[in-house]
Amino acid sequence: VQLQASGGGLVQAGGSLRLSCAASGSIFVINDMGWYRQAPGKQRELVASITRRGTANYVESVKGRFAISRDNAKNTLYLQMNSLKPEDTAVYYCNAELIDSVGFRIQHYWGQGTLVTVSS
Repeated sequence: VQLQASGGGLVQAGGSLRLSCAASGSIFVINDMGWYRQAPGKQRELVASITRRGTANYVESVKGRFAISRDNAKNTLYLQMNSLKPEDTAVYYCNAELIDSVGFRIQHYWGQGTLVTVSS
């Protein structure tokens, strides 16, 4: 199983970016998914999460600006980021809890991370 994140880049403050995370491999079903971020010198934090049925939760600092969504048919997770601020600068990682189709075990996977840089 692999999670491939994409969509990061350099954007000015107030701009927007859309991150994607595509899961592939021996997947039976994907349960919860989420986006985390890690800024230089800081711990990784959960930014947003979404259940398979679409219930979303956000860290307070991004509420009203970010929107998490998923396409279960495509095994893909998204994060629409609007009104970006310099403090949103970080490496963003996707995470998925899934049941693999080989051993039917619950496992957790991380994407490789995609860098988001917001200039002031």
